[in-house]
Amino acid sequence: METSDSSKKYFTKRLTAWHQTDNDRSLPWKSEKDPYKIWLSEVILQQTRALQGLPYYLRFVEAFPTIKDMAAANDDDAFRLWQGLGYYNRCKNMLNTARFITNDLNGTFPDTYEGLLALKGIGPYTAAAVASFAYGAPNAVVDGNVYRVLARYFGIEEPFDTTKGKKVFALLAQELLDKKDSAAYNQAIMDLGATVCTPRNPSCNDCPLQKKCVAFEQGLTGLLPVKSKKTIVKKRYFNYLLLQWKDTIWVHKRTGNDIWQNLHEPFLIESEAPLDANEVLSHELFKKEAFIHKDISYTGEVSQRLTHRIIESRFFIVPLLKKTDISDKEGKWLSINNLKKTAFPKTFLSFLEKKLYF
Repeated sequence: METSDSSKKYFTKRLTAWHQTDNDRSLPWKSEKDPYKIWLSEVILQQTRALQGLPYYLRFVEAFPTIKDMAAANDDDAFRLWQGLGYYNRCKNMLNTARFITNDLNGTFPDTYEGLLALKGIGPYTAAAVASFAYGAPNAVVDGNVYRVLARYFGIEEPFDTTKGKKVFALLAQELLDKKDSAAYNQAIMDLGATVCTPRNPSCNDCPLQKKCVAFEQGLTGLLPVKSKKTIVKKRYFNYLLLQWKDTIWVHKRTGNDIWQNLHEPFLIESEAPLDANEVLSHELFKKEAFIHKDISYTGEVSQRLTHRIIESRFFIVPLLKKTDISDKEGKWLSINNLKKTAFPKTFLSFLEKKLYF
């Protein structure tokens, strides 16, 4: 690992020069000084690529121009704007934080890293980003892009996802930071990682750091950064029943500590393996409700990959002959005309769009 003073000085000098002359990445939050909008962009961009998060950011800013507007928002309206973005707990934490700042802090964001870190849903990266971009505080941001740039340039083989590795990268990032203009430096290193030092097929010939990059010199770009933990991906099987009574479909809101919290979905039977129509009819959850129905029909499936699991969803149409009082108290009969006004997981949204419900 090459971390001499000369290599560090070269890194910061070349990176900031590149940012001033060649970094043409344009995003609406880059020139923003409003801590609310910076915080909003960072919440949206957690686990999300910038181009994917951009339309969500614009929609939220339009719907809730200030943090007080967000604090006053109806939860369902906010979740509907969020739908399709994933990691829905981010939206829940975002609403809670907006209300806390509005009601307990008189609508004013904390202006220190420590104060920001104390807010719900804000970790070290987001706290550093808001502190730096909004207030010019000397706090280095450390995200996936930063890990990659630092690991490759300095040849760091310490896994970035261990306690020791996180400390190594955090200390180095802080040491490299341009204290006089932390916002420009932080933006530069993140943009370099997003546009030049990419995970696959990095544009090394366009990189301002190539001359002293250890990974480039030693052919290690495909091996760095190092991750110690291999993500174990599990499959879950969701069998959705579209219970239809006249022009309505029964849906309920997901609660509890699970995926898609606070979003709506049809009647669900989760199973160890995919079910066919006959297996649905004989399932204990189906028999418990004593539905009076016509023939059940299978109508397609949708697969969605999440970080740690794959959701295989199968859909069945169940026309009812009699409206049923379903035991799930979180549920309701929803007019088909109101489906667009309801927040659903991306999986069910994809099904609705394919089946021309929208």
